[in-house]
Amino acid sequence: MADSADTAPAGRDYRDTVFLPDTPFPMRGGLPRKEPEILAQWGDLYATLRAERQKQNAPLYVLHDGPPYANGDIHIGHALNKTLKDFVVRSRFLLGYDVDYVPGWDCHGLPIEWKIEEQFRSKGRRKDEVSKDEFRRACRDYAAGWIDIQREQFKRLGITGDWTNRYATMDFTSEAAIVAEFHKFKNSGQLYRGSKPVMWSPVERTALADAEIEYHDHTSPTIWVKFPVKTYDEDRYSVSDDDRGDNVFRLAPNDASVVIWTTTPWTIPANRAISYGPDIAYGLYEVETMQADLAFEPWSKPGDRLILADKLAEDVKKASMVAEWRRVSDVDCTGMICRHPLWQQDEGFGYEVPLLAGDHVTDDAGTGFVHTAPGHGADDYAVWLANGFTEVPDTVDPDGAYYPHVPLFAGLKVLETEGKKTGKFGSANGAVMDKLIEAGNLLARGRLEHSYPHSWRSKAPVIFRNTPQWFIRMDQPIEGGKTLRDTALSSIDATDFHPAAGKNRILSMVEGRPDWLISRQRAWGTPLAMFIDKATGQPLVDADVDARITQAVAEHGADIWFTAPDGDFLGDLDPDAFEKVTDILDVWFDSGSTHAFTIDPRTPEHGYAGDRPSHWPADLYLEGSDQHRGWFQSSLLEGSGTRGRAPFKAVLTHGFTLDENGEKMSKSKGNTVDPASVIKESGADILRLWVALVDYSDDQRIGKQILQTTVDAYRKLRNTVRYLLGALAGFGEAERLSDYGQMPPLEKFILHRLHELDGQVREAYRTYRFQDVVRPVLDFCSNDLSALYFDIRKDSLYCDRPDAIRRRAARTVMDEVFARLTAWLAPLVPFTMEEAWTTRFPDQGSNCARILADVPAEWRNDAEAERWAGVQSVLEVVTNGLEESRRAKTIGGALDAWPEVRLPSDAAALFADLDAAEVFRTSGADLVVEDGVAISAMINTADYPKCARSWRRVPDVGSDPAYPDLSARDADAVRFLDAQKAG
Repeated sequence: MADSADTAPAGRDYRDTVFLPDTPFPMRGGLPRKEPEILAQWGDLYATLRAERQKQNAPLYVLHDGPPYANGDIHIGHALNKTLKDFVVRSRFLLGYDVDYVPGWDCHGLPIEWKIEEQFRSKGRRKDEVSKDEFRRACRDYAAGWIDIQREQFKRLGITGDWTNRYATMDFTSEAAIVAEFHKFKNSGQLYRGSKPVMWSPVERTALADAEIEYHDHTSPTIWVKFPVKTYDEDRYSVSDDDRGDNVFRLAPNDASVVIWTTTPWTIPANRAISYGPDIAYGLYEVETMQADLAFEPWSKPGDRLILADKLAEDVKKASMVAEWRRVSDVDCTGMICRHPLWQQDEGFGYEVPLLAGDHVTDDAGTGFVHTAPGHGADDYAVWLANGFTEVPDTVDPDGAYYPHVPLFAGLKVLETEGKKTGKFGSANGAVMDKLIEAGNLLARGRLEHSYPHSWRSKAPVIFRNTPQWFIRMDQPIEGGKTLRDTALSSIDATDFHPAAGKNRILSMVEGRPDWLISRQRAWGTPLAMFIDKATGQPLVDADVDARITQAVAEHGADIWFTAPDGDFLGDLDPDAFEKVTDILDVWFDSGSTHAFTIDPRTPEHGYAGDRPSHWPADLYLEGSDQHRGWFQSSLLEGSGTRGRAPFKAVLTHGFTLDENGEKMSKSKGNTVDPASVIKESGADILRLWVALVDYSDDQRIGKQILQTTVDAYRKLRNTVRYLLGALAGFGEAERLSDYGQMPPLEKFILHRLHELDGQVREAYRTYRFQDVVRPVLDFCSNDLSALYFDIRKDSLYCDRPDAIRRRAARTVMDEVFARLTAWLAPLVPFTMEEAWTTRFPDQGSNCARILADVPAEWRNDAEAERWAGVQSVLEVVTNGLEESRRAKTIGGALDAWPEVRLPSDAAALFADLDAAEVFRTSGADLVVEDGVAISAMINTADYPKCARSWRRVPDVGSDPAYPDLSARDADAVRFLDAQKAG
């Protein structure tokens, strides 16, 4: 039947005999209104689904939730992450699993601590005026408030999970479990206290781990500094006088200077050595003339004798404004000793500065020498210790200011830590350069823009600073003789990564990472709840003490560690013999331990309302790609150190969400997309469909135009489901055509496509490729259904008599299509599929509870698929001809046409048991077989009367005297309906 503006011939009105689609399912979704109603109908959907799967003895699948931070409304990154997790949860339920997914929150750390400091300051109270107990309670209340808000925001997105038993790192039982995990490291000997340079945030007054660092462009002052040579250490000097030769530099004191280059002038007061490369060629260069016509007097002068790497000499010559110099000789740096460049400015710098061989030294930039301050650099520290030196000087305090004992510079700040200039350079760099100029040892200076570490929380630059901290050893053999690094690397090899490139990323990080720095000098966190034996300096290992600590924390929370007397934990031990550690744990240790109290046994003994079977390790961890150095890695190390393997079997990572122009979102730029606004305007299913459509493994984009494209895709899905609902009105089991052999070729093709798609969808869900679910399904809806099947079968659905095999077959297949589509898409757009399912089956439970049924093997029909590929190539030629005729107005619609199609015999054979006119949607068609010709179509008009019911122009219109204005098919259908009505 045509969708034509024409009206039927005068006579009986047959409209009530045509089976037009009928459904209350609206064309417009109205999702912002409808979705909350569906949420209310679901109730505790997760509990319902788990109960049903457990009755079915379904296999258990565990997705462990990486905890978002309980601080502020959710953003688009949260929406992407939690929606992807919900795709996993719902798809695994769909595939017949019992899914354990417990949402959680990360609650400790600086952002909350800062917010509470601001609150107290607004009331006129400084942090040091507030007791630690009161301060921590305020932090806890703040985090709890945001957990409640975020939980409702996630629920509105349609995220299903065990919200009743949600976890939080600040729960008392969680804190106790974290302390217990920490004790395992302590008691195994993997924990140690070391005084060495770590990344330190003066703004935050705490040490930071690698995972808390991000790199930004930063402009630093650069200086070339002369270290006057004092002498050689003959014990270190390995070359005999006979072997030195005339071409090797042999000097008298103060005859020359070693030149270093650095981007941290403030570390010069901490210098204790100079590192050189054993394989680098060095030379002695004597300045002869300076550049002419300079606007200032350079710091170098004729007669200066400078020791440099030969490869970098020209760079230094240019920087120091030297016009001409001569290379005097080679230089062997072995055993050389210099003076500190400020040795004449203050006797506090009168110590010797030895030259030490270091593999980290290159001649790629600078001078070929590395100024070595062992308290302010990892390489500096390592080479210092490797050469037998043990004392590491403390130069800079927690505020980033020089200690009072530092000559010349006491109290000066490296970085500003308060006010509008927070994070900017303080006065230290300038003061050091001024003193170097006074001493005559500043050769040149400049500025360099480079990538520099910043705190990911405060966004302020960090410094390397020597400070006593607690570390977990990466390279000490433990149980079984393997190191923590060995165990972690083995776990990585045993883990599936999605995408696969994630494996190499985390592998390289773990291979090269230093010992795990786990202590922080803040207030809001889980404490390093242990005592130090004052006599030995070692952590106390006592099972009874540990048990009392964890029990107290489980009952009262971690705050008890700071408020209870030491004797409450130490029992019979003498409190005066032990030092209580009041540092808090790295928050990555907190979150890295969540597996211990979430996927390990969750029983009443662990503080939970009901028993939950242990399923360790988890089947999947899913977070952003930045977590290779964050949560993935801390979980990997925590599990490897306490249980001998990672707490996950697979890891999935997603990229970051950018604006439509590919730029990072920023409130200051005004280019953010608020998920709450999208939901309010368009509905959560639109946001979820956007997540399904993007390639989450890479950075993805979102904005108004992209969301509009998503809305268009949604309309296609919705209209497809709506058409099916309308076409299936009144369909029941009595009408079903259960004999596959009776199915017409077109129905067999559609069933084959269902078989094919079902396999693709299952595999895509199994491997977390959600884009490979929705895009093929969209194509199926657009191409196979709307453009082919629905269009061809429209006439049969509307006009065949109800018991006709063709119509029954069509409705049977449409029922199968509806069942598959609503199941396949349920994890992605659950609200819409729920609405569609309950519209048709209001008493058959939730669509979300369904298990995807197996597809009958007989539906696979490769021959039919091949046939319809050929048929559609012929159909395309005919359709183009019909369009041209419509534009030329030689026909009004396809039913006005009777095309003559010329085609070779192999193409004609495709139509052997097909009605070509039905395929072309015309009133008739003639196929002319002519081998060797290209397929072509001549569009002739159908010169027959028009059926008043189906509007087809066919020769048998009027062949039934009782219905003179109908075709024979339509007359038979109306007679059947009239008889039913009369009976």
